[in-house]
Amino acid sequence: MERSATQFRANNSAALAKPVTDISSDFRPTAPWSNLILRAEILRRVRRFFEERGFIEVETPLLSADTVVDRHLDPLRVVLPDDPRNPTTGRTMWLQTSPEFAMKRLLAAGAKAIFQVTRAFRAAERGRLHNPEFTLVEWYRVGDSMEEGMNLLSDLSEELFGRGPAERVSYREAFETRLGVNPHLSSASELAAIAEAKGIATPQGWDVNDCDAWLELLLSEEVEPYLGRAQPTILYDYPASQAALAVVRYGEQPVGERFELYVNGIELANGYHELLDPEELRRRNTRVNRDRRADGKPVLPEESRLLAAMEHGLPPCTGVALGLDRVVMLVAGEQSIDRVLAFPIERA
Repeated sequence: MERSATQFRANNSAALAKPVTDISSDFRPTAPWSNLILRAEILRRVRRFFEERGFIEVETPLLSADTVVDRHLDPLRVVLPDDPRNPTTGRTMWLQTSPEFAMKRLLAAGAKAIFQVTRAFRAAERGRLHNPEFTLVEWYRVGDSMEEGMNLLSDLSEELFGRGPAERVSYREAFETRLGVNPHLSSASELAAIAEAKGIATPQGWDVNDCDAWLELLLSEEVEPYLGRAQPTILYDYPASQAALAVVRYGEQPVGERFELYVNGIELANGYHELLDPEELRRRNTRVNRDRRADGKPVLPEESRLLAAMEHGLPPCTGVALGLDRVVMLVAGEQSIDRVLAFPIERA
């Protein structure tokens, strides 16, 4: 690092270091030692940030019978054999895509403000910003509204990057500014016309009638690259159909009380004003599994201990998951998370 680990590298538009491509032996890490030292410093700062605000650090299982049911997140399936001589026969478990379910169970059991630094796993995710195994910082605080959740995320962003408070931009405002369209009212054909005018290619097997698919494509290609450039940006009030495990707020157009942090066009964190209704979660799980079947993916378990916790009484809260590897990458001024991971999947 050319500057203190507590500062974001000056002139973010400067040329960034290139990923290592010619290491002589696979036993070596892909990250230089200076970046691993920086990573440790950032972890210390994250822990100090939450401890100073009264959060308790917790640990929950990486291997669980339950898993988040999401159309686009694919957990790694593990067989827990009853007999080691028959390793393919036994109970099905899942490596977690997020510690969300278990942390919410702690909230339902009486926890008030908790955070966790943990490994998470997602299948079929590999690239400059993705590794199948990665580090998440996830936190929940009882009583927080979405506004309070965004405030806390902005404070953490300021602590990590030193670039001032995050600006707030609604999902609708971002689309209207960049593309001149209200995303909550647009039809699939209108969104398709915008994509065609922008010269955006669609993946094979694309469902031309899926509004959310068009919105996600336009977001990634035409909106996200411009977020968090001058200062960190929190994008909020997503379409209700993209609420995942967030509360839906009904008004002129229903919106999901979901928010994400962007720095230099890269999404770093995803937060929800959390859904509390177990029957609504059951409906969403059923709908997501229907979509997974249509995508040719296996369905995921719809019943879980989280549902039991919600039936017992999950208190109003807001939660956020932050991708630590991407944070370290940005602070270090690197182009790939491989430069801040000791051993990515190819060297694991």
